Amino acid sequence: MPFVKVYLHCVWSTKNRIPYLDSIELRQKVWNHIRENAIQKGIYIDFINGYSDHCHCLISLGVDQNIQKVIQLIKGESSFWINKNELTKEKFQWQEEYFAVSVSESILDKVRDYIKNQEEHHKKKSFQEEYDEFILKYGFKMVDNK
Repeated sequence: MPFVKVYLHCVWSTKNRIPYLDSIELRQKVWNHIRENAIQKGIYIDFINGYSDHCHCLISLGVDQNIQKVIQLIKGESSFWINKNELTKEKFQWQEEYFAVSVSESILDKVRDYIKNQEEHHKKKSFQEEYDEFILKYGFKMVDNK
């Protein structure tokens, strides 16, 4: 039996960054549902939180899991559940793109704290500013599809 610990900090936004998740209560309901659904699918979410227009997850991949499939399962099911339960005023959607970066076990607590403090963090900085910092910090290149 293989023993695997691969932590990822994953971030994705709502479609067009619309602030669908416009209350703390709604966000908590969505994060709790995502966590519960992930357990049923064998996805280990170490920590989850976010803001009105995006979600942060600290995920540990299982031996037979890949990033794309795990994110697809989380986003697809959660948007279906949000719409089925009419939790938003208009049809809810997540953006197709996402951000994922590996996390060393030595900084897990720092990443957990960062994710936990999203409410405070976004009083000072927009998601766009946060996103731009991630792109720069981790060396991702934006592709111009012209």
